Amino acid sequence: MSKDCVVCENEIEPPERAEFSKLCLQCGEVQARVERKSWCVVQEYGKGGYMFVTPEAAKITLKQTNQKEIRT
Repeated sequence: MSKDCVVCENEIEPPERAEFSKLCLQCGEVQARVERKSWCVVQEYGKGGYMFVTPEAAKITLKQTNQKEIRT
């Protein structure tokens, strides 16, 4: 049973990939690169750990990052 990529309509190789993805390797890589461009990793405060920030959370989180007083 072969499945085709929803973007380029080529057959998905290897067949095991078709079980968990609707994209071939090339189209999946393009989609992943576009998605990674929207990611951001910041330090919450001076000596704090790193924090993964998504575009949805960035509006609030990045305003409050590394501030002595929380901005409103």
